[in-house]
Amino acid sequence: MPLRSSRLALARDYALLAVALALVGQWVAVHASGVALGPVAETVLPGLAIFGAATLLSWAAELAQLEIAQALALAALALVAVLPEYAVDMYLAWQAAREPAYAAYATANMTGANRLLIGLGWSVVLLAYWARTRQRSIAVQPAQRLELFTLLVATCYAFVIPLKRTLSVVDTIFLIGLFVCYIRAASRGHVAEPGLAGPPERLALLSKPWRRAATLALFLLPAYAILISAEPFANGLLHNARRLGIEEFILIQWLAPLASEAPEFIVAVMFALRGNPTAGLGTLISSKVNQWTLLVGLLPMVYALSGGHLQPMPLDARQAEELFLTAAQSLLGIVVLANLSFGLWEALLMLGLFSLQFVFPTTQIRLLLGYAYLAVTLLYLASPTFRRSARDLIRFGWRGGVRSGSA
Repeated sequence: MPLRSSRLALARDYALLAVALALVGQWVAVHASGVALGPVAETVLPGLAIFGAATLLSWAAELAQLEIAQALALAALALVAVLPEYAVDMYLAWQAAREPAYAAYATANMTGANRLLIGLGWSVVLLAYWARTRQRSIAVQPAQRLELFTLLVATCYAFVIPLKRTLSVVDTIFLIGLFVCYIRAASRGHVAEPGLAGPPERLALLSKPWRRAATLALFLLPAYAILISAEPFANGLLHNARRLGIEEFILIQWLAPLASEAPEFIVAVMFALRGNPTAGLGTLISSKVNQWTLLVGLLPMVYALSGGHLQPMPLDARQAEELFLTAAQSLLGIVVLANLSFGLWEALLMLGLFSLQFVFPTTQIRLLLGYAYLAVTLLYLASPTFRRSARDLIRFGWRGGVRSGSA
């Protein structure tokens, strides 16, 4: 029976690898052939390629931890994890310098990706774990105070952006500088040997030369696929939104991030179902740091490079509201996790507040929802326990998250 189970697991892992490669390969082949496609296929096929590429990159990132130096691995993993999301958003920011309407789409994609991670991702990990084990909370590693503190600094800064109604090179310097400081601080911490599962586990058993070749291939092929998929996927979404009478902003804000975030969500949920929800939640917390610092910081830089000037990227009232709502959600998420625990009712709270924006998709509701996030945050901070946790986060976060003298 164990032998049969092992063979089934082996077949499953290689089948998953084959499917991911096929999703990427189909668009590489279509792009090379130059064949004309219909409006639906022009959106769906590159979208599937981005999904497959994100999956391959996540496996490559796991394998890379066996090959490269610790500090370099941290920087590389941080970039790789969100490369699909970056590709779409950077294309939109590049176009915004030539077509001002694209500035709204770039902000939509960025805010949607950030709110999905907290509102949907964090909650789904806990709900999956609860459904599997009936455990009602997930512990957060003390070392992840570093991520939470970085998020706190970035979130406090993010509240300023809607007030000035621009994304500028000053924002680029601050947020990318914060990301670099985060990477340097993280590189000083202890990094455990990665626990590989699925296709990466199989590839890790190859001889070192073949394993390195496989790792490199799993970086280069999906990176190329993302490069050739970002433009047709983004334009396809806009075209189909107009064709179907759907607001373009909404499709760019939610469908584009879903395609690139889905593999990471699946990996996080699989961690939870395998009894390691801390790793699953930790993955999504780290991704939130990357997107809330590096992704936001790159937008005005790409906009300036495309336009050939240092003028800031303007934000209209809708974009300012979306950034305010995203920052308010982020602040609540940080405070909720400050005590290094994420409970079932907190997951339901985050998911419920996140869902309200779809039930009542108006300007007034977006603003009220942002204020609701802030009100709930203040209620949490009214508790002595959470105030103490918040003080510990601020005091010890930048040291790698572990309180002096504690385990």
